Amino acid sequence: QVQLAESGGGSVQAGGSLTLSCATSGYIHTNYCGAWFRQAPGKEREVVASIFSNNGRTYYASSVKGRFTISRDNARNTLYLQMNSLKPEDAAMYYCAADLESPPSDCYSGSLSRQLRPPFGYWGQGTQVTVSS
Repeated sequence: QVQLAESGGGSVQAGGSLTLSCATSGYIHTNYCGAWFRQAPGKEREVVASIFSNNGRTYYASSVKGRFTISRDNARNTLYLQMNSLKPEDAAMYYCAADLESPPSDCYSGSLSRQLRPPFGYWGQGTQVTVSS
């Protein structure tokens, strides 16, 4: 059984930085799209960034491009999201996800399903990011 566990959220002032981590337990036997989503109160869950497992190709939402960096450590089975120059509008619950079903082209374009369910996809429990102005 694959499980994802986020950590690293917290409260920062605008302009500050945070690094989120997503540790994966269990074995994912295929190439997949690792992604970070976020959801603010009253808003839909949105893709922030994604990275494909076998080639490291990334996608970033326009709102975070140049400020956030997604990366992975395959040896540690961990996905990261480095967030710099944080803005109040970045405040949200952040979720990591592993999408085993979408084709690579969807990962490269950030066109990922919000309806991931095992065994085709997995979610972490979320970590809260708060940004004060």
